[in-house]
Amino acid sequence: MNTIAAVKIWNRKLGAVLWDESKNVGVFEFDKNFIDSGLDLSPITLPMSEVSKGRRVFSFPFLNFETFKGLPGLLADSLPDKFGNQVIDAWLARQGKTAQSFNPVDRLCYIGKRGMGALEFEPESGQQMIPSNALEIEALVEFAKEVLAERASFQTNLKDEKGFSDILQVGSSAGGARAKAIIAYNQKTGEVRSGQIDGLEGFDYWLIKFDGVTNHQLGDPKGYGNIEYAYYLMATAAGINMMESELKIENQRAHFMTKRFDRQNNQKMHMQTLCGLAHFDYNLPGSYSYEQALMVMRQMQLPYPDMEELYRRMIFNVMARNQDDHTKNISFLMNSDGKWSLSPAYDVTFAFNPSNFWLKAHQMTVNGKKVNIELNDVVTLAKNVNIKRPKQIIDECRKSILKWDEFAEKALISSAQQKEIKSFFNLLM
Repeated sequence: MNTIAAVKIWNRKLGAVLWDESKNVGVFEFDKNFIDSGLDLSPITLPMSEVSKGRRVFSFPFLNFETFKGLPGLLADSLPDKFGNQVIDAWLARQGKTAQSFNPVDRLCYIGKRGMGALEFEPESGQQMIPSNALEIEALVEFAKEVLAERASFQTNLKDEKGFSDILQVGSSAGGARAKAIIAYNQKTGEVRSGQIDGLEGFDYWLIKFDGVTNHQLGDPKGYGNIEYAYYLMATAAGINMMESELKIENQRAHFMTKRFDRQNNQKMHMQTLCGLAHFDYNLPGSYSYEQALMVMRQMQLPYPDMEELYRRMIFNVMARNQDDHTKNISFLMNSDGKWSLSPAYDVTFAFNPSNFWLKAHQMTVNGKKVNIELNDVVTLAKNVNIKRPKQIIDECRKSILKWDEFAEKALISSAQQKEIKSFFNLLM
C-alpha cells in the first residue's frame, strides 16, 4: 500500500505526506517551490509565516486519532468520512484486503482528484478514465443500503458490477456520516451522471443525500430529505446563504440535493472546515464555542459580513433546534488568488434528540451554554464579538421560523412530524 503521497493544488505541488507506520502518524512537508506562492492554505495550524522562516515539516501526533487519523487538519479534511470509508472497505474486501491494511495516506491516494475542495493526491488508485454513463438513483440507494448494513452477502451477491462501480466512484469522495454521492445533474432533463466527469454540457455538480438508507448511529427519521429541504427553505428565507437545493423524488423516496459550493465556474475552490483549519475536534461536543469560531474568522481577516452571517446561522440553529452544529459543519473557502471567505451553510436541518449523546445539546456553546440558551445569551455574545444589529437578525430569523408550517407543507412533511418538530423550537422570546 502507498505510504507516501504527493499533494497538489491548482496544478502545482504543495508538498508530500509520509505515513510513519512506527508512530502511526502522517508527516507533511511543504514543497520548497510552494513557499513563494503567496497562498496560506492553513493559516492557523500550518501558517506560511512559519514556513517562510524555515519550518517546512509538520506533524501532529497528539491530535485525536479518531478525528484526524494522524494527519494535519489540512489533509484530514480530504479523508472520506464514515459512509465513504464503508464503501472503500467493501472495495478492499473484494480485493481480499482488510480495512486495517489501508492507512490514511492510502485513503487520500484513493480519493486522488475526486475529493471535496481543491487538494489532490497522487498516486491515484482505480481507473483513470470514467465512462459517463447515466446512473440509476434507485440502484445507488440499494447499494448504499447494503454497504451501511455491512451484510455478509455483500461481497458475493452483487451481480451488477457497473452499479457497484458507480456508487464507489460517486459515493466515497464526500464527507459526512449519511449515505451521499457526488453527482452531475441536468435540471432540465432530470438526468443524473457521475460527478467525477468534468465539463458535461448542461450539467451542474451536486451532492445528493439518499433517502431510504438507515444509519442506526444517528437515528435518522424517515423522510429526512423532506425535513432538510424544509429547513433549506426556512433558512434562506431567514437570510442565510445556502447553495441552491431541491428534492429528487424517486419511487416515493425524497432525496435531498444541493449544489456543490467547492466548484465555482468549473474551478476547484480550496475548502477547510473549522475542525481542520483550527484543529477544533468535532468529536468533543461542547468543547468549542461560537465565540471561538468568530475569533478564528477575525484571525483570518474575513470581512464583517461573514462574521454577521455566522452569527445569523447561530441564531437560526438555536431557534430551529439544529444541534448538530459541530466544527465540521462550518467551512471556509479560498480561491486561487488566496482570498478566504465563509462557505455557504450546509447540513442545516432539525437535529434534536434528548436521548442522543450528540444531539441532546448544541455541539458549540453560546455564551458558555449548550442547553437552555436564552435571548440574553445571544445578545451578550453579539456584544462581546462586536456584531452590530443582533436584535434585527434575531427578528428576521424568528419571522422565518414562524412560517414553518408553510415550508413543511412545501416539503411534503407529514402533519404529525410537522407538529412534533415545531414543538421543539426555541424562539428566544
